[in-house]
Amino acid sequence: MRKSIYLLGMLCCSVTALYAQNPGSNHGNRFEQLGTMLQTPNMYRSASGAPGPKYWQQRADYDIAAELDDAKQKLTGAETITYYNNSPDPLTYLWLQLDENEHDPKSDNRSFDGSRMSDKMTLQEINKILPPTGDLGLKIVKVTDADGKSLPYTINQTMMRIDLPATLMPGEKYRFKVEWWYNLSNRMETGGRGGYEYFPEDKNYLYTITQWYPRLAVYSDFQGWQNKQFTGRGEFALTFGNYRVSMNVPADHIVGATGECQNYKDVLTPAQYQRWQQAQSSKEPVEVVTLDEAKKALKNNAAARKTWVYEAQNVRDFALVSSRRLVWDAMATPVEGNKVMAMSYYGPEAYPLYRRYSTKVVAHTLQSYSKHTIPYPYPVAISVEAANGMEYPMICFNYGRADKDGTYSESTKNGMIGVIIHEVGHNFFPMIVNSDERQWSWMDEGLNTFCQFMAEMEWDSNFPAGRGPAHKIVDYMKMPKDQLEPIMVNSENIIQFGPNAYAKPATALNILRETVMGRELFDFAFREYARRWAFKHPTPADFFRTMEDASAVDLDWFWRGWFFTIEPVDISLDTVKWYTMNGKNPAENNKAAKTDYDKNIDHVARQRNIAAGTKFAVDQDTSLQDFYSKWNRFGVTAEDKAAYDQFYRNLSPEEKRLYDSKKNFYELTFSNKGGLVMPLIVEWTFADGTKETDRISAYIWRKNENQVTKVFAKDKQVVAIQLDPLRETADIDESNNSWPRAAAPSRFELFKNSSGPRGASSGDNPMKKAKK
Repeated sequence: MRKSIYLLGMLCCSVTALYAQNPGSNHGNRFEQLGTMLQTPNMYRSASGAPGPKYWQQRADYDIAAELDDAKQKLTGAETITYYNNSPDPLTYLWLQLDENEHDPKSDNRSFDGSRMSDKMTLQEINKILPPTGDLGLKIVKVTDADGKSLPYTINQTMMRIDLPATLMPGEKYRFKVEWWYNLSNRMETGGRGGYEYFPEDKNYLYTITQWYPRLAVYSDFQGWQNKQFTGRGEFALTFGNYRVSMNVPADHIVGATGECQNYKDVLTPAQYQRWQQAQSSKEPVEVVTLDEAKKALKNNAAARKTWVYEAQNVRDFALVSSRRLVWDAMATPVEGNKVMAMSYYGPEAYPLYRRYSTKVVAHTLQSYSKHTIPYPYPVAISVEAANGMEYPMICFNYGRADKDGTYSESTKNGMIGVIIHEVGHNFFPMIVNSDERQWSWMDEGLNTFCQFMAEMEWDSNFPAGRGPAHKIVDYMKMPKDQLEPIMVNSENIIQFGPNAYAKPATALNILRETVMGRELFDFAFREYARRWAFKHPTPADFFRTMEDASAVDLDWFWRGWFFTIEPVDISLDTVKWYTMNGKNPAENNKAAKTDYDKNIDHVARQRNIAAGTKFAVDQDTSLQDFYSKWNRFGVTAEDKAAYDQFYRNLSPEEKRLYDSKKNFYELTFSNKGGLVMPLIVEWTFADGTKETDRISAYIWRKNENQVTKVFAKDKQVVAIQLDPLRETADIDESNNSWPRAAAPSRFELFKNSSGPRGASSGDNPMKKAKK
């Protein structure tokens, strides 16, 4: 079938297959161009990595009306979808995603993962073993055309095909309606991204409404319909469009959502609306809904209802939060000349952390990402505390809760800041630069984690970034081969998902920026990729090609090694040879010869005889001493001096400059033990205590990918050599990186898992101790 021809989608292949150009050779493999491993350029996608002159993509607009039943935890909705066929292909059916069916007891994803028992089991782990129960999953009430006439449809787990009454030709649009309902799941027990969290202390719910409505799958030039099932891991490939959403909820609920609310005057109190107006120009977060108001609402259970109306333009999805237990703060944030409302929604348990940090972290993230990619184009960016970590256009769900006394650990604070940056950052990848998350998780998670790392470093130079620095990926890259897979592999097939889809690509990009390309070339090319593919559907080839096209740096060797193989970096400094020039200076030569002579005649027996006061025969009987007994074999004669003077006079000016420089030559031999070729970064420590660093391009390996020898000329004598001193190449074995060899201590960590909700305060809490 056509999809199988697209090689990027099936590159869970072996290193041998990738390096088949010159098997068995020590060259002609790792530096060969990717060639047919990338899809053939065409009128839709150019060889430069830019959209082609006939690039197209589909569009889907939504008008949704939904109602939240707080008593039954049930969501009911009806939507009108207008689908635009911008492709050159006639379509006879449409595919919609029913992602909520991941919770359906009959779905394959409830059973196809292996399981095992352990001494300690969580409720969530047990629930995965027990036969699925409960009336979960999306219930389709009816599907009709714009006039109310029924349309035939077929549901295949998380996908629904609607058969069109007539072929939808290129350039045409089609409007149809879907009515549905489903019971919201307790995501704290069943898992998943959307659902509810129940708070028994105040008997209230926090609803995160995500993947909640039937929505169009992507139909693209490179694979047709993306109708791969949603199993809970690989995220979403979605079509851009415009949204109008009316959400009917209890009157005391606060709703935050994708887009801009159209009726704040109707749903907020006069005081809240006045604070909202104040926030439009405030440089500090303003509590639109205060903590006191949220606490009072916890004690109510309003029978009345309100409808919040939101609109969003040119987005790929829509999500919302609804609860009566929410504080809401907001402030105006300047981003590249535009005003964006940075906002946060959170419960009382998160107030000590979120009130101080969340909205300001949102603002910082928008500014940092806009600098490194494209200016943030949307009017709103929201962070919601929901003991979670998930992203949608203009809204994301994060974690970070304090202890009951209001204190929190430093690890909780830093974890919260990191997850807010990460989830807000997803607005750029993939909400705007809209890659296919179902096929290539790294294109959104990896690129976003890389940008997260840059934003973290711009937040605080001492921020303990967990992903991005090269040395942090080492433990993953030296795992057993059967626990690894290339970055270029489908989401559902990854064993170590976090290291593979997040950390390794983020590390690779950081190495590209700091070590291989340099910041200037990398930053220009990375911004060009974001600019080219904003609000479009890029593939890995588009990214690879753009980075090279905009920088004039051949990176095929880098993509091949880091993204298509599981090879680690392990470059060993094997030998060091020191050479100085034989300048025929008799004084210098004879001094060196004396050192060698003394070393040659010395040995342990001689030293111990001397130390014991041995009476040597030639000392006791002086008649045994002759000319050689007193001869200075290393003295400089007049004949020696004359010969040297003649030698020096015969040198050319260039030779005299080289001779007088007294250069030291060091021949270093390196071996590639890991397989992944990388630049050589050599730090020299001289006898006078000073240091300098040489950086050699990875191309030094192109003629011998297994071993290279390189000579370096130095003005001063070297006493130590360190390979990769700043740990910027992810070398998995640093014990062979130094001369002389230096031993490093090994470490282990003792820890236990937290049993609280995701983001609950954990770790050492000096704040609590100080409070006592």
